[in-house]
Amino acid sequence: MTKTSSRLGYAGAAVLAGVLLVSPTAISTASADDGFPVFGLPFAAGQKTGSAGIHSDDGGSGVKNAIDFNPDDSTVRAPLGGTVRLQHCSGGDWVTIDHENGWRTGYYHMEGIKVADGQEVEPGAVLGSIGNALPCGGHTTGAHVHFTLWTLNAASVLSNAVDSIPGGNWDNVSYDRLSTEVANDVGVAVDGHTFGGWLFNAEAEQYKGTATNAKTKEVVKLPGYFRYDG
Repeated sequence: MTKTSSRLGYAGAAVLAGVLLVSPTAISTASADDGFPVFGLPFAAGQKTGSAGIHSDDGGSGVKNAIDFNPDDSTVRAPLGGTVRLQHCSGGDWVTIDHENGWRTGYYHMEGIKVADGQEVEPGAVLGSIGNALPCGGHTTGAHVHFTLWTLNAASVLSNAVDSIPGGNWDNVSYDRLSTEVANDVGVAVDGHTFGGWLFNAEAEQYKGTATNAKTKEVVKLPGYFRYDG
């Protein structure tokens, strides 16, 4: 489900119903003191970005594990080092990155993908461009990247599992399943976490929240625009 206001609206939904998720082998960089990775933002520093706000993968209910971004240069980059895992659907591919300790980030709606499956990337590596791609379904009304956060446990089994998907292989998993079952099972709320020096806090309503600059204490209401200086 996507909600858009000018360039500030976007969204995506994805879910894995009936799936066994097994932690993939991954590489990464540093971790925060609380165990949360030291993520940047999924675009280059030194520019403004619009954000439609914090929301669940399906934009309706469940864990709010996603944020939409549309940076000025339209280029999506890795916010942390890791291993690229391309997910394949009938409508094309989309990108996930596996990081250390089972963390996985997703980049739905991208167009012009620049990375290959199994490729190891450093922070800042170009992944592709913001777009309106719907390889596995979903909805969008404005070019953006749907940035999503999950953690893959050693053996996480969905409560109503029918199919098993080893190693986080989400090939041919519809966005509906990804945004519900998968999100409910392994999605991680972005609320209270910092990305690129901005602390994100969700609100009760979907596509709302705040971004607070950790250095300047500037608070930006979402949806809205803010500058990322790295």
